[in-house]
Amino acid sequence: MSLEENKKVSHEFFDRFSAGDLEGALALMTDDATWWIAGKPELMGAVAGLKTRKQIDRLLHGMIGQLKNGLKMTVKSMIAEGDRVAAEVESLGDLQNGRTYNQEYHFSLTIRDGKVSEVREYLDTQHVFAVWVQP
Repeated sequence: MSLEENKKVSHEFFDRFSAGDLEGALALMTDDATWWIAGKPELMGAVAGLKTRKQIDRLLHGMIGQLKNGLKMTVKSMIAEGDRVAAEVESLGDLQNGRTYNQEYHFSLTIRDGKVSEVREYLDTQHVFAVWVQP
């Protein structure tokens, strides 16, 4: 695939997630996809570390269930090289607990045969803890 096609797949992935179409976003991932999330598992629990597609499916569904109106994902910039796409993304969503999740990310996505096969997610882990974990 071309660099532009890889960027298009990546953009569509975030657009579907932002539109509340979690199933559509997950359908853009290969069956053997992996997703790594920054952070120390001993501090962040089940959120941080390397996940299989099945594990990330459960994690994302659990996360969406805690949001009032889903999570708006805005792509700020995107560059591509080979089968890799780097995306700067911001999210915004209100949690059932009354807190607002306004995260800034860097995603590194690998595209294989028109689907996302690997995600590496870098984010503000202190914000995750303060909004999702801290009592």
